[in-house]
Amino acid sequence: MATYEMGRQPFGLASPAAWLRRAGIAVEVFDLSRQPLNETQVMEAVRGADLIAIHLPMHTATRLAMQLAPRLKELNGSAHLAAYGLYAPLNARFLRAHGFASVLGGEFEEELCRLAVALRDGRVEGEREAAEAGQSVPRLAFVPPERVGLPPLSRYAQLEQEGRAAKLVGYTEASRGCKHHCRHCPIVPVYQGQFRVVAPEVVLADIAQQVEAGAQHITFGDPDFLNGPTHALRVVRGLHARFPEVTYDATIKVEHLLQHAELLPELQATGCALITSAVESFDDTVLERLQKRHTRADVERAVELVRRHGIALNPTLVAFTPWTSLESYQRMLDALQRLELEAQVAPIQLAVRLLLPEGSGLLELGREEGWLGEFNARQLSYEWRHTDSRVDELCLRVQELVQTATAPGTAVANSVAATRERIFAAVRNLTRAVESVAETPAEAEEDQQAAPLAAAAGVVLPARATIPYLNEPWFC
Repeated sequence: MATYEMGRQPFGLASPAAWLRRAGIAVEVFDLSRQPLNETQVMEAVRGADLIAIHLPMHTATRLAMQLAPRLKELNGSAHLAAYGLYAPLNARFLRAHGFASVLGGEFEEELCRLAVALRDGRVEGEREAAEAGQSVPRLAFVPPERVGLPPLSRYAQLEQEGRAAKLVGYTEASRGCKHHCRHCPIVPVYQGQFRVVAPEVVLADIAQQVEAGAQHITFGDPDFLNGPTHALRVVRGLHARFPEVTYDATIKVEHLLQHAELLPELQATGCALITSAVESFDDTVLERLQKRHTRADVERAVELVRRHGIALNPTLVAFTPWTSLESYQRMLDALQRLELEAQVAPIQLAVRLLLPEGSGLLELGREEGWLGEFNARQLSYEWRHTDSRVDELCLRVQELVQTATAPGTAVANSVAATRERIFAAVRNLTRAVESVAETPAEAEEDQQAAPLAAAAGVVLPARATIPYLNEPWFC
């Protein structure tokens, strides 16, 4: 089962399904973001299952799974409930408390397969645990995912480009883990700098079945596509040779965009339409705390470089951190405007507040600097409070503004770009108001027209959020 995979057809179901079926296990796959639990087919499958496994690739998926667990146990108290994926080991003790008997993380396919076979054969003894953080994750011989039984691609988010028809989007992974140690990243506690590749022929087989199902664009979900640049090039060359009309996007660090700048022409030539990059901040102090290994100046060079090669850049941000000041937030807005990125940055990025899950590399720093609070078991994250209460106030008000302005049914401008620019202007005016800087009458009127705050009073978005380029506002 999947509860949430950012509007994508779940790779985290398709990949283990292939392993399980090869082992002779009868498998049914359900995406509860598209199929309600009370749907007859889902209910019958749950009631008859020996093993119910839920994929947890991110924070929101984990919270949803914990809410779902009591209902699953009510429907089938004898089923073995398992959680697997990146966020499972980080939250193992809380998952246990919610009834999960096994918690599997990292490269989960082989271990999930062993668990299913043991259950089938009556050989399960005790509970299955994920490897301890920092241990070597296994090197798996991946097989092509099997997407039979998943909702069609038409029910998922699509790629929207100004002036063009929306494209159906497929999703695959050419690698897992990451060679880097960014302090705020949830990958680091699980993989500890380890990096695993999926054979190009397996990746291309997965792409082929999605193209056959109607995909016109592919998202590569690798944490960083250029962790292995030679491997990445093999994959995109194979994709372009076989499906020259299919475009793709990938996530690439600012550091790698500069280090491997010579690869950008080939990425563009093979169909790269967009690059997502975790810019996170325009403040060098924050970037140093997060150990991003790039600077504000590097970000500006990367923006120019990607733009020069005709590829759109989708920056993601951690706009609010314990080190953000009102002045640095304003400088971030100034930088985005100067770089003409207002329309390329999803509005929710302006509202993202630093998330601190179990295992975060920032916890020790937070204790040393005194801003770290208690762990919130309901939110699955540590609380923190800024030393300047105005920053926390601004964070809340920007979240409310963006939530209201992007809510379903909200009247929007004639294009995505115009809508984003309008929200950006409202955020800028709100920032000035919190700073107690006088607004002109025209600015105040624009702020009022852009998004009323009262309608979203008390609504706080998930702490880490992204709307990259897809037409669906999902959160991490």
